Amino acid sequence: MIYTIIQVILISIGATSAMTLFSYVISKNFRELYKEPVLLSFAIKKTNISLSEESQKTWGWLIHYIIGFLFVMGYHIVWVKNILPVSPLNALLLGVISGVIGILSWIIIFKMTDHQPPIDFKGYYIQLFFAHIIFAVTATTLYSISLTTLILLKTYVTV
Repeated sequence: MIYTIIQVILISIGATSAMTLFSYVISKNFRELYKEPVLLSFAIKKTNISLSEESQKTWGWLIHYIIGFLFVMGYHIVWVKNILPVSPLNALLLGVISGVIGILSWIIIFKMTDHQPPIDFKGYYIQLFFAHIIFAVTATTLYSISLTTLILLKTYVTV
C-alpha cells in the first residue's frame, strides 16, 4: 500500500512536471499565457478568497499537482483493475480522455470564477489537449518503469 502511494506520487510529479514544461514552452513560443498554475492562481484570486498574492501562486501550483495526482490515481485504478492494459496506445487513449476532461474543467473554472484572462482560448485548449497527452504518455512510461523496477528488485533482492 505505501509503495503504491509513493509510486503514484512520484509518477504524478513526473507527469505533471512534463506537462507543465510543455505548457511553459508553448506559452513562451506563442507569447500567450498557457501556464496552468498561473491561470489557477488567477482563478483563485477571482473567488475573492482572502489570500496573499504569494499564497495564491503557491495554491495554484499545489492544486495543479494535486489534480495530476488524482489523474494518475485514476490511471492506476484503470491499470490495476485491467480495464486497460499498460501500453503506448492506451497511453494515447488516456491522454485524449484526460485532455477532454481538462478542457471541460477549464471551461467550468473560467465560468464559475467569471475569469476571462486575455488569452487565445482556442489556442489554450489545443495546447492543453496535447499537454494531457504528454502527461498520460509520461505517466504510463514512468508506471512501466516502476513496475519493471519492482519486479527486478523482487527477483534480485532478498530480505
